[in-house]
Amino acid sequence: MQGVPHHFDHRADQAEFRLPSHRAGVELYRAHIVRHAFEPHVHDGYGLGAIETGVERFRYRGADHLAPPDSLVMMNPDELHTGRAETEGGWHYRMLYVEQCAVDEITGENGWWFGDAVHADAAGARHITALLDALWRAQEPLAFDGLLLQLLQAFRRHARTPQPVRAEALSRFEPVIEYLREHLADRLTLEQLAAVAGLSPFHFLRQFQARHHATPQQMLMALRLSAAKRRLTAGEAPAQVAAATGLADQAHLTRAFARRYGVTPARYQRQLQR
Repeated sequence: MQGVPHHFDHRADQAEFRLPSHRAGVELYRAHIVRHAFEPHVHDGYGLGAIETGVERFRYRGADHLAPPDSLVMMNPDELHTGRAETEGGWHYRMLYVEQCAVDEITGENGWWFGDAVHADAAGARHITALLDALWRAQEPLAFDGLLLQLLQAFRRHARTPQPVRAEALSRFEPVIEYLREHLADRLTLEQLAAVAGLSPFHFLRQFQARHHATPQQMLMALRLSAAKRRLTAGEAPAQVAAATGLADQAHLTRAFARRYGVTPARYQRQLQR
């Protein structure tokens, strides 16, 4: 991996992305994180990967999880989560971020859902790590796609399908999440969001936090940075991305993006161009 961004607290912190140009909805990630703590953020798709060394602590769906060496990590789309090292030397890991529509197309199944965020499986984790490493090195699109199918097939036994029926509390807040997505650049109020949900303001705030384990502002910032990541992937300039996603300026985007994804926007774009 190349050198770490200057904003990291520790020189050992490294994070790197790869986006295959021929296959939409797929992103590879590998990192060694020692001191950096990832703020709450979301990914558009599933987060599937393995811990190589060290232990990660992360908060996901209202609970703290520890992911030790040779364990699998499986996150559902659009779920807020954090991440930091639990061990002195940090943790090495590799991830595949893949959108649900891509999983549906590649596997021929709809509605994968993972109940366990962490699963201890030494042999399985090493197999996944080897597949992720091979995907990273694959130069031929045909080879990449064959490995991608193998990787998803390896995770299939951990997935539930069809996805469980959504509870009423979840469906009530779906319009709120969509409203946030559609108004990323606006200054929103609690009253506006409560009206979308059909609740009084602070009743809405309590219920939203109980369901999503985050405040509406934390969710808004996670969605802003997720949208910023998509725009950067499409080649938009960071200053334009900041304005379009409701961030104060390019410096704000840089700080917020790095806290959630471990790289600056400019570095992220350079990695995708390789």
